Amino acid sequence: MHWDDLTDLTQGRAFTVERVRLTDSDIALEGRFEPSPLACLSAEDQVFVIYFVRCFGSIKQMEAQFGASYPTIKARLARIGEQIAIVPERRRGEGAGDPIDDLAAGRIDVDEALARLTGHRDKATIKGDDHE
Repeated sequence: MHWDDLTDLTQGRAFTVERVRLTDSDIALEGRFEPSPLACLSAEDQVFVIYFVRCFGSIKQMEAQFGASYPTIKARLARIGEQIAIVPERRRGEGAGDPIDDLAAGRIDVDEALARLTGHRDKATIKGDDHE
């Protein structure tokens, strides 16, 4: 499945990814993973954001690419910006360190490392040829 097929399927509705497989190995990670805010945009808005980043935020280049006026480009950026939740940065000392390093140093246990690696407090299960 291609990313825009998933976007078409979900049609802007909230979704959760429950299984991720590494393409270069037979390792899969199961749990509940929230997609990035950009992944929740429509396919057209995702392409718009990609072009915006690729032209380093130049509204002039965006006008030429999309054949739209400055106010139209700005309005679309504003609309997209309203849809994207800004994720606050974690402050140092509040679990922002590398979970593998913290686990190795004994600062956290395995459950906490898994929770931090998966982005939530539920335990995740790692599956693969050697892990089942």
